[in-house]
Amino acid sequence: MNQTELNYNIAELFIRCFLGILFIFQGYDKLFVVRIKNVVSAFHNETDRKKIPSFLLTFTSYFTSINEFFGGILLILGLFHLIVPILLAVNLLVVAIAFSLLKPIWDLQHVFPRVILLLIILLLSNYYYFGLDTFLLK
Repeated sequence: MNQTELNYNIAELFIRCFLGILFIFQGYDKLFVVRIKNVVSAFHNETDRKKIPSFLLTFTSYFTSINEFFGGILLILGLFHLIVPILLAVNLLVVAIAFSLLKPIWDLQHVFPRVILLLIILLLSNYYYFGLDTFLLK
Protein backbone atom coordinates (compact mmCIF):
# COMPACT_ATOMS: atom_id res chain seq x y z
CA MET A 1 0.00 0.00 0.00
CA ASN A 2 1.46 3.33 -1.04
CA GLN A 3 1.18 6.58 0.93
CA THR A 4 -1.76 7.89 -1.10
CA GLU A 5 -3.78 4.72 -0.51
CA LEU A 6 -2.89 4.81 3.19
CA ASN A 7 -4.08 8.42 3.40
CA TYR A 8 -7.37 7.51 1.71
CA ASN A 9 -7.80 4.60 4.13
CA ILE A 10 -7.15 6.84 7.12
CA ALA A 11 -9.49 9.52 5.75
CA GLU A 12 -12.22 6.92 5.28
CA LEU A 13 -11.68 5.62 8.83
CA PHE A 14 -11.73 9.11 10.34
CA ILE A 15 -14.91 10.16 8.53
CA ARG A 16 -16.57 6.82 9.31
CA CYS A 17 -15.80 7.18 13.04
CA PHE A 18 -16.77 10.85 13.17
CA LEU A 19 -20.07 10.24 11.38
CA GLY A 20 -20.68 7.12 13.46
CA ILE A 21 -20.37 9.14 16.66
CA LEU A 22 -22.88 11.71 15.35
CA PHE A 23 -25.39 9.01 14.41
CA ILE A 24 -24.93 7.03 17.65
CA PHE A 25 -25.63 10.02 19.86
CA GLN A 26 -28.56 11.15 17.74
CA GLY A 27 -30.14 7.69 17.88
CA TYR A 28 -29.22 7.14 21.53
CA ASP A 29 -30.89 10.39 22.53
CA LYS A 30 -34.13 9.45 20.76
CA LEU A 31 -34.12 5.85 22.01
CA PHE A 32 -32.95 6.17 25.61
CA VAL A 33 -33.10 9.81 26.76
CA VAL A 34 -36.08 11.47 25.08
CA ARG A 35 -37.75 8.11 24.26
CA ILE A 36 -39.62 7.34 21.06
CA LYS A 37 -43.08 8.04 22.53
CA ASN A 38 -41.97 11.59 23.37
CA VAL A 39 -40.48 12.03 19.89
CA VAL A 40 -43.79 10.93 18.40
CA SER A 41 -45.79 13.20 20.69
CA ALA A 42 -43.55 16.17 19.84
CA PHE A 43 -44.53 15.90 16.17
CA HIS A 44 -48.06 14.54 16.66
CA ASN A 45 -49.94 17.86 16.47
CA GLU A 46 -48.10 18.92 13.33
CA THR A 47 -48.65 15.57 11.58
CA ASP A 48 -52.34 15.60 12.52
CA ARG A 49 -52.68 19.07 11.02
CA LYS A 50 -50.99 17.88 7.81
CA LYS A 51 -53.17 14.72 7.80
CA ILE A 52 -50.17 12.39 8.02
CA PRO A 53 -51.21 9.04 9.54
CA SER A 54 -49.94 8.48 13.07
CA PHE A 55 -48.66 4.99 12.20
CA LEU A 56 -46.34 6.60 9.64
CA LEU A 57 -44.98 9.02 12.26
CA THR A 58 -44.45 6.15 14.72
CA PHE A 59 -42.81 3.91 12.10
CA THR A 60 -40.43 6.61 10.84
CA SER A 61 -39.52 7.58 14.40
CA TYR A 62 -38.57 4.00 15.24
CA PHE A 63 -36.89 3.43 11.87
CA THR A 64 -34.71 6.52 12.02
CA SER A 65 -33.80 6.15 15.69
CA ILE A 66 -32.81 2.48 15.45
CA ASN A 67 -31.09 3.03 12.11
CA GLU A 68 -29.05 5.94 13.48
CA PHE A 69 -28.00 4.21 16.69
CA PHE A 70 -27.03 0.83 15.29
CA GLY A 71 -25.85 2.27 11.97
CA GLY A 72 -23.46 4.52 13.88
CA ILE A 73 -22.10 1.58 15.86
CA LEU A 74 -21.63 -0.49 12.71
CA LEU A 75 -19.94 2.44 10.95
CA ILE A 76 -17.37 2.78 13.71
CA LEU A 77 -16.76 -0.97 13.91
CA GLY A 78 -16.53 -1.25 10.15
CA LEU A 79 -19.08 -4.05 9.88
CA PHE A 80 -21.29 -4.37 6.79
CA HIS A 81 -19.39 -1.44 5.33
CA LEU A 82 -21.15 -1.66 1.96
CA ILE A 83 -24.69 -1.83 3.36
CA VAL A 84 -24.63 0.51 6.38
CA PRO A 85 -23.88 3.75 4.46
CA ILE A 86 -26.76 2.98 2.11
CA LEU A 87 -29.13 2.39 5.04
CA LEU A 88 -27.99 5.65 6.61
CA ALA A 89 -28.51 7.43 3.27
CA VAL A 90 -32.08 6.07 3.20
CA ASN A 91 -32.43 7.30 6.79
CA LEU A 92 -31.37 10.81 5.78
CA LEU A 93 -33.80 10.77 2.85
CA VAL A 94 -36.64 9.77 5.20
CA VAL A 95 -35.67 12.60 7.56
CA ALA A 96 -35.54 15.07 4.67
CA ILE A 97 -38.96 14.00 3.42
CA ALA A 98 -40.47 14.12 6.91
CA PHE A 99 -39.10 17.57 7.70
CA SER A 100 -40.12 18.84 4.26
CA LEU A 101 -43.69 17.61 4.79
CA LEU A 102 -43.87 19.23 8.20
CA LYS A 103 -42.11 22.48 7.34
CA PRO A 104 -41.23 23.06 3.67
CA ILE A 105 -38.38 25.43 4.54
CA TRP A 106 -36.38 23.86 7.34
CA ASP A 107 -32.91 24.33 8.76
CA LEU A 108 -30.34 22.03 7.11
CA GLN A 109 -27.56 22.76 9.60
CA HIS A 110 -27.82 19.34 11.27
CA VAL A 111 -28.59 17.17 8.25
CA PHE A 112 -26.39 18.64 5.54
CA PRO A 113 -23.01 17.86 7.21
CA ARG A 114 -24.13 14.24 7.65
CA VAL A 115 -25.08 14.07 3.97
CA ILE A 116 -21.66 15.37 2.89
CA LEU A 117 -19.76 13.00 5.20
CA LEU A 118 -21.88 10.04 4.11
CA LEU A 119 -21.28 10.93 0.47
CA ILE A 120 -17.53 10.98 1.12
CA ILE A 121 -17.72 7.56 2.81
CA LEU A 122 -19.57 6.17 -0.21
CA LEU A 123 -16.95 7.64 -2.54
CA LEU A 124 -14.08 6.26 -0.45
CA SER A 125 -15.52 2.76 -0.16
CA ASN A 126 -12.81 1.43 -2.52
CA TYR A 127 -10.22 2.49 0.05
CA TYR A 128 -11.90 0.70 2.95
CA TYR A 129 -9.26 -1.09 5.00
CA PHE A 130 -9.51 -0.33 8.72
CA GLY A 131 -12.64 -2.14 9.85
CA LEU A 132 -13.82 -5.46 11.18
CA ASP A 133 -15.12 -6.53 7.75
CA THR A 134 -11.58 -6.41 6.39
CA PHE A 135 -10.17 -8.51 9.20
CA LEU A 136 -13.06 -10.99 9.39
CA LEU A 137 -13.26 -11.62 5.65
CA LYS A 138 -9.55 -12.30 5.09
